[in-house]
Amino acid sequence: MRLLTTAVIFAIVLCIPFAMWGGEFMTWFTGDAAIAWIRGWGAWGWLAVVGLLVSDLFLPIPATPVMSAAGYLYGALVGGMISAAGSFAAGMAGYGLCRTFGRGVAVRLAGEAEITRHETLFQRSGPWLVAASRWLPLLPEVITCLAGLTRMPVRTFVVSLACGAVPMGFVYAAIGAAGQDRPKMALGLSVIIPPLLWLAVSPWLLRAGSTDTARTE
Repeated sequence: MRLLTTAVIFAIVLCIPFAMWGGEFMTWFTGDAAIAWIRGWGAWGWLAVVGLLVSDLFLPIPATPVMSAAGYLYGALVGGMISAAGSFAAGMAGYGLCRTFGRGVAVRLAGEAEITRHETLFQRSGPWLVAASRWLPLLPEVITCLAGLTRMPVRTFVVSLACGAVPMGFVYAAIGAAGQDRPKMALGLSVIIPPLLWLAVSPWLLRAGSTDTARTE
């Protein structure tokens, strides 16, 4: 349980920037403001989108409105490719950092036996957790870091991450592309869908997690 406690603490730490600056970042990178910011980068706007999505690891970037802005500017296809690439790069960055530098810290906090036990859990449940978490607020950062700490096989993580990041990128880009005619609908969907998905999926995640824990005891 110590690793899970560490994960909860990590999630709380991630919430601090959202509580302190989330409102400002929502203002800067949602709707017309996000579109104007990306346009300001000119030909490098696509790279600015990827950079924003990767920086969501550390900053309260509203990722789904940014993806919708990419769809608005570049269309559903190209905007989807850019958004999927950004989400995928963010997941790989979190996984790589925690796998490379976080293992020693995790062992000191949770103990080698606890890490080994959760390695077994991630071998069984990790792939769907990685894929599903991309669609939810805050959870992607926690899950990718846990995958890195527990040394989920790179190939398994890459495939699982792609299964979540690619469709999500194209869905939100399509919402943004549709917003060229219905901007209020696009903005509303890009902001509302993540918390609604969380409310729908969180009870299932909690039941699945408790079941996996029971099986290992």
